[in-house]
Amino acid sequence: MSKSKTISADEARPVKRKREAKGRMRNFLMFLPNMVVLLGRLLKDARVPTAEKALFLAAIVYVISPIDLIPDIFPFIGQVDDIYVVALSLLRLVNRTDEEVVRRHWTGGGDIVSLADSIATIAPMLLPKRVSRVLTSRVELAESGKLLGNIANRNAPVMVELPEPDSRPVVESGSRMPS
Repeated sequence: MSKSKTISADEARPVKRKREAKGRMRNFLMFLPNMVVLLGRLLKDARVPTAEKALFLAAIVYVISPIDLIPDIFPFIGQVDDIYVVALSLLRLVNRTDEEVVRRHWTGGGDIVSLADSIATIAPMLLPKRVSRVLTSRVELAESGKLLGNIANRNAPVMVELPEPDSRPVVESGSRMPS
């Protein structure tokens, strides 16, 4: 006799949500080539700050490079980290400039800003938690005077991860309730 496991509605929700997210992400992955072309066009736009252009160039190299956090030889999940990096780069530009700069260069279907936002929302659900943390961590470059020396010295940090601000409420250890 085989035993069948009954799954409660609460247990089925996350599975269903993840399955739906995978389906949406499969559709989003079709936009990846157009998004990389968009980054290339934004590299040529004088309204885009130099720092953003450097990030776009890094994102393009990340997408076409065979060396990734999740190699592209793994179907689906290997491309999710690529599109996530591109979406985060675009959203950073949208937050620092006028979103019309991005929209003007977009030749794909739909609204690129809402597409990038949807990708940035869904991708962390599909990626391993460590990969997601690496891609979304707040980092700071080493001091400018030490940066080149740190690059030459492979043991010195070039970037440092900044701790996330603690959003938990502060609770005092002593109780004021009468005994």
